[in-house]
Amino acid sequence: MFRNIYQGGFLSILYSCGSSPLKLWDVHVKNGYIRRITDEEIKSLALEIAGTNVATTYIYCPAYPKKALGIKLPFLIIIIKNMKKYFTFEITILDDKDMHRRFRVSNFQTTTRIRPFSTSMPIGLSGGWNQIQFNLSDFTRRAYSTNYIETTRIQIHANCRVRRVYFADRQGFNTCIN
Repeated sequence: MFRNIYQGGFLSILYSCGSSPLKLWDVHVKNGYIRRITDEEIKSLALEIAGTNVATTYIYCPAYPKKALGIKLPFLIIIIKNMKKYFTFEITILDDKDMHRRFRVSNFQTTTRIRPFSTSMPIGLSGGWNQIQFNLSDFTRRAYSTNYIETTRIQIHANCRVRRVYFADRQGFNTCIN
């Protein structure tokens, strides 16, 4: 999708206040819902993903399974609200060994597990809104002793509110929650 497009500094793939925040995404909903709501804390729109099982309600990008994001920027930043329920997200990357690897981050995982093609790790979220900064290059190097090439896919599962999902070329590339 973005492989042949200039990727300078910052690339947003979801912004809850935009006219069609899920334009690049598709949804899977079973025993849950995905809707845009006005969050009372920030007094602005957010995308709420909720379900009885984190595995059955999620959004994913790109929408087409045969496509790849092709995003080379190494920092994934997600602005997300902790809903005090089980939550997870997954990122699939391509490394310099031409291997697809998946990082699964969740608040119900207690230990990090590294397998040949996937790594699962815990995350602790503060109450309310959080800015998650995920250094894909560093995690790829530490988990697999390979180099990060690009992000091919991302999934965000229930239960959370999402404000923005973007990639950046450096840590600390900040956008305002509002």
